[in-house]
Amino acid sequence: MYTTLIFDLDGTLTDSGLGIMRCAQFALSHFGIHVEDYTTLRNFVGPPLEDSFIDFYGFTPEQADEAVGIYRERYFTTGVYENEVYPGTVEALQELQRRGYRMGIGSSKNVPMVIEVLRYFNLAPYFEFIAARDPDGLLHSKADVLRYALEHFRLDPASTLMIGDRYHDIEGAHAVHLPAAGILWGGYGTREEMEQYQAEYILDTWQELLDLL
Repeated sequence: MYTTLIFDLDGTLTDSGLGIMRCAQFALSHFGIHVEDYTTLRNFVGPPLEDSFIDFYGFTPEQADEAVGIYRERYFTTGVYENEVYPGTVEALQELQRRGYRMGIGSSKNVPMVIEVLRYFNLAPYFEFIAARDPDGLLHSKADVLRYALEHFRLDPASTLMIGDRYHDIEGAHAVHLPAAGILWGGYGTREEMEQYQAEYILDTWQELLDLL
């Protein structure tokens, strides 16, 4: 059925919300927008940061670029480590590796930060490839990232499954003709979101993914 699995990172393998939300709070304060309760910024978890500043706060593209730079000042030193691996993740990845699946990352995060998260949490050994936002910003959307993965790593769309926790994972997968599994085991999306964007599978637990495969 599937031989290759592409995993989103934030909200799928690790609960990175704390770091992302606090860094978004930090960046917004630079513009005089003081968000007292950082948990109200959970929509920043997942989508490209520039889009979130534009969509949720009406920033211009220039302001959004500046905000991302300020966000990264805190993220690179602190926010990236305000993070934890979801329970069951390592055991599931070990089992999938044992079964012989080819696994990779498809993330809207910047490539160096993906590498650092995988290194810090000892997840790197499970993944053969990384497709993520490049430092030059040429890969913007999740569709861009997944298209790069398909082309650069010569993946067969018919045997590749995208696994993520937000609508843009599903939307991006469908844009490049990939089936998608929307996960609910701790991510930041909802069942309604996955149904609206017509995820082929909606999974509550890691075990459900293992059973599917």
